[in-house]
Amino acid sequence: MVDLGPLDEPAFDIVDPRFAACTVPDARVERIWTGSRWTEGPAWLAARGLLVWSDIPGDRMLAWEQATGRVSIFRQPANSPNGNTVDREGRLVTCEQTPHRIARMEPDGTVTPLVDRIDGRRFNSPNDVVVASDGTIWFTDPSYGRAKDRGEGPDVEGCHVYRFDPATGAVRQMTDDFVMPNGLAFSPDESLLYLVDTGSTERPDGPNHLRRFRVGSGGTLSGGEVLAEAHGHFDGLRVDTEGRLWMAADEGVRCYLPDGTLIGRVNLPERAANLTFGGAGRDLLMITATSSVYLCPVNAVGAVP
Repeated sequence: MVDLGPLDEPAFDIVDPRFAACTVPDARVERIWTGSRWTEGPAWLAARGLLVWSDIPGDRMLAWEQATGRVSIFRQPANSPNGNTVDREGRLVTCEQTPHRIARMEPDGTVTPLVDRIDGRRFNSPNDVVVASDGTIWFTDPSYGRAKDRGEGPDVEGCHVYRFDPATGAVRQMTDDFVMPNGLAFSPDESLLYLVDTGSTERPDGPNHLRRFRVGSGGTLSGGEVLAEAHGHFDGLRVDTEGRLWMAADEGVRCYLPDGTLIGRVNLPERAANLTFGGAGRDLLMITATSSVYLCPVNAVGAVP
């Protein structure tokens, strides 16, 4: 049985001296929950003091209450949920794999389906999601959660990144050269969009790296250069207020400067899937990693998710 509580190993691995300013002296990573085959999609509901995450194989979402440390079922069944985020009104936005859609939880707890297709064609399996300051919802759509033969009518071709505007109902395909688009995050000023491609899981010569795009007026994208290679596996990511990138990876969480320089790691005993910043000061890393959920205090503040 896996124990809960602080881990014995040091939390941080300092690769570059600049990472020291991001660490909390003598901090330890704490395991707060375990019991899944794959945890994903951590999201911090600040108004309720809740960390919510997805247990994909269990078809459920769970919640940890910071005030009490209690873990409870948040939603079950949950349509095989994957990535989650919080919009500017504090509402939870979720990638639901079974109905191949993006959905939003309203303040009264009801779930509103938002988008499940483009030009009449159904999405593959929405994976991760962010909401921009203008209210548009950006999400990745690889084929990881897609049934081999769904028999549900025409489907999209390829795996892409999409932008959905809830105000108008318009949905746009934003990329056309990804193998398996996965984690995504904006820079603090939203002038840049970072996107992970985990195509190596699809084919032996596929990529597993982080790309950087410039965001133009109307949400157009340009650039797309590779910023960092995973040399293993990347997955989800978040950005702090200084523009540093915190990336889920095989050994835990890696921290990169905006120019792609690796400066440090948060060490975990399991492969990390995703992360968010939470707590009153948004300076508590909340990490979903394979079977468990972990917390780690850092000297960095998460940008608005």
